[in-house]
This record gives sequence, C-alpha cells and structure tokens, in this order.
Amino acid sequence: MFIAPLTWLLIGATCIVSFAAFKRPKLGQKLVLWPPAVTRGHEYWRLLTSGFVHADLQHLLFNMITLFFFGGLVERFFSAYLGAVGYLLFYLGGIIVAIAPSYLGHRHDANYVSLGASGAVAAVMFAFILMQPWALIFVFFFPLPAVLYAVMFVGYSIYMDKRGGDHVNHSAHMWGAAYGILVTVATQPYVVVRFVEQLQHPHF
Repeated sequence: MFIAPLTWLLIGATCIVSFAAFKRPKLGQKLVLWPPAVTRGHEYWRLLTSGFVHADLQHLLFNMITLFFFGGLVERFFSAYLGAVGYLLFYLGGIIVAIAPSYLGHRHDANYVSLGASGAVAAVMFAFILMQPWALIFVFFFPLPAVLYAVMFVGYSIYMDKRGGDHVNHSAHMWGAAYGILVTVATQPYVVVRFVEQLQHPHF
C-alpha cells in the first residue's frame, strides 16, 4: 500500500496555515488573493499562499478529505515519472494556474478576494479520474462512477460560474481540472489510451 507521504504533508501544512489564519484573521488577510496587493504591492506570494487558507472549517475539511482520497494514486503516478518534487510542483502549480485567470480578471477590483485549495484539489481529482474513470466516488453517500461525476462537476461549475452569487470561485475549479488533465497527459501520454480503453469496459 502506498503511504502518500507528500499528500499527508500538504494536508498537514494546509491545516496548520488555515487554523493559524482562523485564530489570527490579520494573518489570513496577508495570505489570501487580494488582487490590488498583487498588482500594486507586488505581493506575488498571495497567488500561492491563498491555496493554504480557507474560509471556514467546512471549506477546509471538504478540500482536505477530497485530497486524502484522491491524492495517493496521483502522488504515486507523478513520483514514478517525475520524483517527489514533481508531485509537489504539480500540486503547487495547480494552486497558481487555477487562480491566475481570476486574478487577471479582477486585478483592479479591490472588492475581490479568493482563497482555498479547491483549484489544486480539482487538479488532483481530475488526474485521478483520468487514470481511474470507473472508480466509485461517493457524493452525499451516493456512489457515482468517477467519469460521470466529472461530467456533472464541470456542468455544475460552468452553470454556477455564470450564475454567480454564492461566493465560490467555480472558475478556479474548472481551470484546476483542466490543468490536472493536461499535466497528467503531458507527463505520460499513454494515460489517454488507458482512459479510452477503460471507458470501453465499465467496471465498478
């Protein structure tokens, strides 16, 4: 059984930073993505640190539980081809790539704030789905094939991104998912062949 030490490290680091920000709101304010601080203050670290702070405990738990369930297989994949550093760069890159379009679209908006690991977690989740499309994902205790969940996830994210009003950065979810798929395929193109083969032979 693969222990996934780097996934545990990322979960631990995210929990530590998030709990610290819960207790010290001013710390959280220095870490979240607030576009004017990046555009005018050149605080570029916010593009990365925003992925380690969360709005509340529920937000944190949802992301970290998702990372726990999907991170092991993805860590093993990237570690095999790129080494441990490759997996870490994949995850950290997911934070930045997922949030970059939101930053560019709101770089002069002083009222815009974004935080959370959702973009990077979406990257990990979709890399997993690419490798195991028929794995069962439990959504509110109801089992769904991973590939079906992926379709629903993308559709819901597109709908909610256009609708707005729920203060969730659905755009980051979609960019993170796209990043996860593209980097996985670039790392080992054969996963596309395996994905198609598995789609043709459903199993649960």
